[in-house]
Amino acid sequence: APEQMARMCAAALAGDEAAATAADEKLAGLHENLFLQANPIPVKWALQRMQLIGSHIRLPMVVLDTAYHEKVEQALRAAEITLPEAA
Repeated sequence: APEQMARMCAAALAGDEAAATAADEKLAGLHENLFLQANPIPVKWALQRMQLIGSHIRLPMVVLDTAYHEKVEQALRAAEITLPEAA
């Protein structure tokens, strides 16, 4: 999402309200779903799903509840984040 966020900020700074709003709307679901559990648990899961980090986490953090996996994954896809095939 960094690329999408950078585009949104660039559009806003350039005064392109329509483009900034459109980019923000694509990210809104991701922002919402990254707080389904205590932060940074969903963020760590998303980064793991994107294969940017490994699956190991340290206590006291716990893994993302499986009930939220699909919601976070859908939000990543809606934000136009390319996900590798699930293992």
